[in-house]
Amino acid sequence: MRPRLSVANAALLTGLATIVAACQSPAPATGPNRAALPTMERVALGANACWFKSGDPAFAAYKLAPELNSFSGRPRILLVHKGSPESRPLLVVQAEGSPAHLQAFGPMMSEPVAGRIAADVNRWSGGNRACN
Repeated sequence: MRPRLSVANAALLTGLATIVAACQSPAPATGPNRAALPTMERVALGANACWFKSGDPAFAAYKLAPELNSFSGRPRILLVHKGSPESRPLLVVQAEGSPAHLQAFGPMMSEPVAGRIAADVNRWSGGNRACN
């Protein structure tokens, strides 16, 4: 014959379970996914919002061409001349691996806007959505 659990004992067990659950430490906060694709998705969203949708004059002559579905494992975004999107990219930002290794290269990285590009890309890749 199994012993029966009295109402008082059941209440005591429920109370203990509640106390134990309250003492558990919360799961550690995690940052953004650092793999190549999610990193470049954040960069593409930041570039689109801050460089193009905002009407930023430094990027007015260019068009964003995201190539995030990359079979090479290197998702990337391209900046091309607005009037000729088939032309050679003026800026390539790509990521590879997990955690992502970012690269930015092309003629725009030799212009005065290069420092800003690098700062923006680094900020967005880390999860900060701010424009400046």
